[in-house]
Amino acid sequence: MTGEVPSQAQALALGEELRQRVKVPQHVIKLIDNFPKEMHPMTQFSATVLALQTESLFAKAYSDGIHKKLYWETVYEDALNLIAVLPVVTARIYRKSFHNGTKIVDPDTSLDYGANYAKLLGFNDKVYDAMRMYLIIHSDHEGGNVSAHSTHLVGSALSDPYLSLSAGLNGLAGPLHGRASQEVMEFLDIIDKDLKGNFTSESVRQWVEKHLASGKVVPGYGHAVLRKTDPRYTCQREYALKYLPDDKFVKLSGILYEVVPDILTKGGKVKNPWPNVDAHSGVLWNHYGLKESEFYTILFGVSRASGVLSSLVWDRILGFPLERPKSVTTDWIKQNKSWL
Repeated sequence: MTGEVPSQAQALALGEELRQRVKVPQHVIKLIDNFPKEMHPMTQFSATVLALQTESLFAKAYSDGIHKKLYWETVYEDALNLIAVLPVVTARIYRKSFHNGTKIVDPDTSLDYGANYAKLLGFNDKVYDAMRMYLIIHSDHEGGNVSAHSTHLVGSALSDPYLSLSAGLNGLAGPLHGRASQEVMEFLDIIDKDLKGNFTSESVRQWVEKHLASGKVVPGYGHAVLRKTDPRYTCQREYALKYLPDDKFVKLSGILYEVVPDILTKGGKVKNPWPNVDAHSGVLWNHYGLKESEFYTILFGVSRASGVLSSLVWDRILGFPLERPKSVTTDWIKQNKSWL
């Protein structure tokens, strides 16, 4: 929120405050436990955040007639309460969806936010740093991406942070946004099966060219804003090369980085042929044993919440108005076809 790196004391104080805010209503636990197993984890996540809305302090304060200059105070409280509880509820969604509700554990109050989340998901301390890194780099929240903008847009109607974050998660669930991390892992699996693990620059190049010729895309490559390799990809790549260089999907990801940009550039239709953040994140989790790619977008959502909710607090501090995009007529569209 401040744009400043906190001191160690400030970081520890925030961690302690988040631990104290972990309170999950019984009706939310019951809801998660009764979701159909076949329901996508992101649908469960969004619905769970909506169910948590019963705890909104802003919604109550607004109903009580709080002055608009004080809106931000309860939005801030809601934001912290939401961020605090997300690892607990999403870990429960994971255990219920993929492990029949077994090994559900309570938060470990001796651990920091990232380490605790990893432990809730069933990981040991070898994964703690990977989770910390992941949560930091995926919290990015520049205003143009779908999840950040959706959260801001819904919040501009003075919907509370729970309603607003749920909207952002619904946007994140789309294939052109956060679901891409799931699709990248599925994509790598297909290559692995087709090539039977025989990854060379030439075999992968031929496979990708054939894939593109069939009218399909290479998930994890391209970005609406960036025109170079996503630094969040680079961060994950450096981690993978240091700690898990022999993983077959780490090797495959490296070969794709060698051949895909050149193939896409020669195609002439891609503004950014470089990998984005989604091109590598699933590889890390697959290596550590979280092979259920349907869950990857939830990890993204838990991280992104810190960014978008911080921005939402600033929206209320600054008193931003209701957002209302301009509309155009059908005639305007017909007369401006080049815009499409």
